Amino acid sequence: MKKTIALLLAVVMCLALAACGSQKTETPAPAEQAAPQTEQAGAEAPAEPAAEPAAEAPALKAGFIFLHDENSTYDLNFINAAKDACAQLGIEPILKTGIPEGQECYEAAAELVDEGCTFVFADSFGHESFLLQAAKEFPNVQFCHATGTQAHTAGVPNYHNAFASIYEGRFLGGVAAGLKLNQMIEEGKITAEQAKVGYVGAFPYAEVKSGYTSFFLGVRYVCPSATMEVTFTNSWYDPTLEKEGAIKLINDGCVLISEHADSMGAPTECEANNIPFVFYNGSAANDCPNTFIVASRIDWTPYMVYAMTCTAEGKDIGADWTGTIATGSVKMTDINEQAAAPGTAEKLAEVQELLESGKLQVFDTSTWTVNGETKTEYMADVDDMGDFQPDTNVIADGYFHESEFRSAPYFDIDIDGIINIDA
Repeated sequence: MKKTIALLLAVVMCLALAACGSQKTETPAPAEQAAPQTEQAGAEAPAEPAAEPAAEAPALKAGFIFLHDENSTYDLNFINAAKDACAQLGIEPILKTGIPEGQECYEAAAELVDEGCTFVFADSFGHESFLLQAAKEFPNVQFCHATGTQAHTAGVPNYHNAFASIYEGRFLGGVAAGLKLNQMIEEGKITAEQAKVGYVGAFPYAEVKSGYTSFFLGVRYVCPSATMEVTFTNSWYDPTLEKEGAIKLINDGCVLISEHADSMGAPTECEANNIPFVFYNGSAANDCPNTFIVASRIDWTPYMVYAMTCTAEGKDIGADWTGTIATGSVKMTDINEQAAAPGTAEKLAEVQELLESGKLQVFDTSTWTVNGETKTEYMADVDDMGDFQPDTNVIADGYFHESEFRSAPYFDIDIDGIINIDA
């Protein structure tokens, strides 16, 4: 009996194995398991079986680190760009606001990586060393940083810097300011000698000096008698200090104000005192309809789209990228005709065309002096922002070559006609 049962079990097992073998021959083998085929002489080689797909770049997920929030005009400009760029690429951005320039930046970057981000962007100069720390720790994530200086020397392939030639926009803002001064002179409101401009700066860094110098050169492009006074808040965002800075300049006889700081402190004070002003990073026409003239800003959308697209496609991102007015990375807001001098729009269009063509250089050395002398050579530190180590002559062909040897500004010269009233 047992022998009979054993024989029956053996028969069942053989039938089962035969059935399995039949199913296997009917189902194509996976490409990597397909038997190799012999190529016949003179015959076209059969198509190669599909190889196992190479490791694809991870699906794009983008995180952004901002120093402040939407109340800061500087950060709002970046936040809007991040949203616009992500909308173009069909993804949702992850935004982290109010991240100080300290270890908190590294922690925010690490959190974004933990959330699956393959692209991380930070917007403030002081974030750099902490973002670079994260880039070294997470080599499969691309880290991009605005206004930084270390990417082209750090040797970290997934860390990148970007900036734009905002000095071109500042120059155009200066032209608009100079036209307003001319109008005030023609109307007898001030004399040519009273054409004094005030400027509220954040820090006496090259970025700020480059900005206010290019603004001043734009003013003098159309109003040669103009002078300028500068005061610093030593903060990127402090509405009270920026308001106090504007009051200080107005009390010192400045008849028009501009700024490189991030709140509405100075503009609202100008509106209250009927002092025309040129803004930065966005329009203030709604809040200051009687005094706001125009503003320049960097449009970060083109860079963000470029860098995120490279990330998604596994392509290299430039280590040190500079956008220009010609590439759409430097833009002017709409002119507030209620405050601007007549003919401002036409003049700005004319000057912008000259800038784009290269026929006009913002830092043309024939238009500014230092202690009464024209600069023919200037050794700038274009490698870092640490201890000053001049290494590159940045004056050639009659102008200072700003943002050409690295993207972040390095114009830090104190020129004649500009007075630091805090000194």
